[in-house]
Amino acid sequence: MTTRDSEDEDETVDVVYATAEIQRVVRIPFTPGLTAVEAVRRAGLLEKFPEILTGPLVLGVFGDRVEEDRLLAPRERVEICRPLKQDPRAMRSNLAASGGVMGRPQSGQDK
Repeated sequence: MTTRDSEDEDETVDVVYATAEIQRVVRIPFTPGLTAVEAVRRAGLLEKFPEILTGPLVLGVFGDRVEEDRLLAPRERVEICRPLKQDPRAMRSNLAASGGVMGRPQSGQDK
């Protein structure tokens, strides 16, 4: 037999935004016809973090990129994606050229 923590949880959507310093998860009520961008607006994160709108709004649902008008289902998670500060391939290439390895401090750096 399966039990649920809360019946109300089935009728919600999470909206997530994170930086290196913070992570915010806002749970909002699900309503039929709710789109990804409307969920972001209702969560209030655009007002709390105006830097979100300094570039194009890129959204995902459980790690997959979606359009703003994507219809949501109950219990889905909308992620507000930030632009990368550096291309990971270029970062690995530059690190390898200097003898470094991802995830390990280079010699001369504190561990």
